[in-house]
Amino acid sequence: MSKQAPADRLRVKKTYKLYVGGKFPRSESGRSYPVSSPDGTELANAALASRKDGRDAVAAARKAQRPWAGQTAYLRGQILYRAAEMLEGRAGQFAEDLSEATGTEVQAALGTVEAAIDRLVHYAGWTDKYTSVLGGANPVAGPYFNHTTPEPLGVIAVVAPQDDPLLGLIESVAPAIATGNTVVVLASESKPLPALSFGEVLATSDLPGGVVNILSGKAAEVAPHLAAHADVNGLDLGGVADAELAASLEAAAAETLKVVRRPGRAGTSLDLLRQWTEYKTVWHPAGMAATAGGGY
Repeated sequence: MSKQAPADRLRVKKTYKLYVGGKFPRSESGRSYPVSSPDGTELANAALASRKDGRDAVAAARKAQRPWAGQTAYLRGQILYRAAEMLEGRAGQFAEDLSEATGTEVQAALGTVEAAIDRLVHYAGWTDKYTSVLGGANPVAGPYFNHTTPEPLGVIAVVAPQDDPLLGLIESVAPAIATGNTVVVLASESKPLPALSFGEVLATSDLPGGVVNILSGKAAEVAPHLAAHADVNGLDLGGVADAELAASLEAAAAETLKVVRRPGRAGTSLDLLRQWTEYKTVWHPAGMAATAGGGY
């Protein structure tokens, strides 16, 4: 009696989840939506984030913000560099995922992944330098020291670019966290899978939970709640293509005096670092000699 040939094993398909507070929860609503390639091939299902998921992400970001800002610039740079190392180790997989998501050739997608790695290294190098460039000692008439130093805004909500799901997301997130902010980012609606996989990179890069939180879903559903949230300090609308939606999000952000980066606004690395900082000026007596009419 001949033996029956073993059946081909079924492929274990990846389950894509949100990345919130250093963990990978499903949407609290239990919803998901299909994600397809440009040619219509169904790739996977992604979690459809709700308003409650957005609130949970903001709470996680707020909890993580002060400890993250309190870390040394050197440590923040090391963690960003570690994220670049982890992404490089998975460059082939990310190139394939990006190729499927965008319809580009794998070799071209690999070039995009390598550019994303370079961005992480680039901003890792800025963490201990931007304060010297943006801050400094101010000349004053009197026996005082006067210093201006940049400080992080706090929690930044980001609508990531829709057609550049990995590099665009990293270019939005890296300068914000390099300067000590924490981030809630809404990934590309139609191409969220590379961003959700990037959450796995961050989870293995020593980045504290809550510093970066990644949601997938509809910008028109989640972004208005992030824009109006009183515990969000900055809003990046770089990925909002709908002019009417962008205007409504700006109006909602104005109610709580958020800093807003408008769609289409580009800038140098220093501009991107500067936009998520505020400035503190400190006056200090120049010493006991000041009381005797001297100074130094």
